[in-house]
Amino acid sequence: MKRLILLTAMLLTMTVGFAKDIKTVVVTTTPQMHCESCENKIRGNLRFEKGVKKIETSIEDQTVTIEYDADKTSVEKLIEAFKKFGYEAQLITPQNETEDSDKEATSSGCCEP
Repeated sequence: MKRLILLTAMLLTMTVGFAKDIKTVVVTTTPQMHCESCENKIRGNLRFEKGVKKIETSIEDQTVTIEYDADKTSVEKLIEAFKKFGYEAQLITPQNETEDSDKEATSSGCCEP
């Protein structure tokens, strides 16, 4: 009985020790996404960044939602990663959402594969 309790306590301790700090960040991009090719370019490039777990894009909302392991990367590194493939990323806050909706869409080469 004591062994079973000890084993259970050890397993719980190990589980807590190996728990990952998974976080989510939502950004908008410049140039804006216009088509599926834009979405594929973003998802295809971000998936190689260390710590990225899940990427969701929305042309309608002009957002990129990234789920990542905070032990392996940071928001700053993720935003910097967008520059590698020709995009600028900005965190979405309630203040930025209204500013971004007023911007005109520009296509400055975003749809190139």
